[in-house]
Amino acid sequence: MDEKNRGIASYNSLLNTLINDFLKNEIKETEYNDIVPSHGAILEIVYKNGGRVQIKGLCDTLSKQKTTVTEMINRLVQLGYLKKENCTEDKRATYVVATEKAIAYRENFDIISQQLLNKVFNGFSEEEQDEFTRLMLKAIKNFN
Repeated sequence: MDEKNRGIASYNSLLNTLINDFLKNEIKETEYNDIVPSHGAILEIVYKNGGRVQIKGLCDTLSKQKTTVTEMINRLVQLGYLKKENCTEDKRATYVVATEKAIAYRENFDIISQQLLNKVFNGFSEEEQDEFTRLMLKAIKNFN
């Protein structure tokens, strides 16, 4: 194995830090500065599912423990971005639903997400972008 490849954990950590710092700065510039970068993963899934998603689905998609996801959801509920709804067909199931505040934030969310992609992929060809994403997903899959 090439010596530079041995630093993969450090590279990943550095990229994660840079992305989080970028997101914090961009979010701070909006009127929705009570959001933190980790909330973005929850909101993205809620947005992609039409504003309503089952909590179990969030846990499965994020590959995080239910307690971690529940804490993030509870914080977003407290901040007014989400509300919880019990399923009428299955009493064991609970959904999170985007509130008006979350819907209003969507435009900022999409803009910040695009700015992040532009930053990360600056100087990458379309093929390099696809390959980078493919290889990241492949490495993640190795842990499942």
